[in-house]
Amino acid sequence: MKAAVITFPGSNCDRDLAVALQQAGSEVTQVWHKDTALPDGTDLVAVPGGFSYGDHLRCGAIAAHSPIAGALRDHAARGGYVLGICNGFQVLTELGLLPGALMRNQGLTFICKPATLRVATTDSDFTSGYQGGQTITIPVAHHDGNYQIAPEGLAELQDQDRIAFTYAPAINGSVADIAGVLSANRRVLGMMPHPERAADPALGGQDGAAMFSSLIGGLQHA
Repeated sequence: MKAAVITFPGSNCDRDLAVALQQAGSEVTQVWHKDTALPDGTDLVAVPGGFSYGDHLRCGAIAAHSPIAGALRDHAARGGYVLGICNGFQVLTELGLLPGALMRNQGLTFICKPATLRVATTDSDFTSGYQGGQTITIPVAHHDGNYQIAPEGLAELQDQDRIAFTYAPAINGSVADIAGVLSANRRVLGMMPHPERAADPALGGQDGAAMFSSLIGGLQHA
């Protein structure tokens, strides 16, 4: 399985994400945001967290217009897998690959702590390694992680079982306590918490490891 991790100016979790994917058995290539093409045979594109340039305008807005954005859109349109974490989630909403928007946290504070998540669906290669309703602990570190979507959009996510994770308890004001959502074809996942920071016991937890192993296992057997 081949993964491409995109690095933007200000990305600070690209290396962590690459290591988590490698430990799960993936071949990983680092891709610079000014590249215009993905490596041949790429199965998964991973957009890491960080403070991408242009966040003073709107988080992810400038990154969504980087030269690599066209290749990322094309990859998703072909049914390729995409994972966006934290700022990567913001980028995916700006690209239109996921619905909704990420706004300032309720209380306008930066939140950095372990968060308890509930696995809302196991019907995806990203979440099939968990049990439905299972609670896991994944770190968060964000100022603009308040997920918002119009009522009709929320109803669609709920009806189609596309909410991947929810906060339990709520931490940032996200509608329906949403921490992660899936695309309609279930091959694009955006989430604010950082599973790559909980993928090795040496980092203090490994609840995130199941996401990487189940994803790569699903791709290998696709």
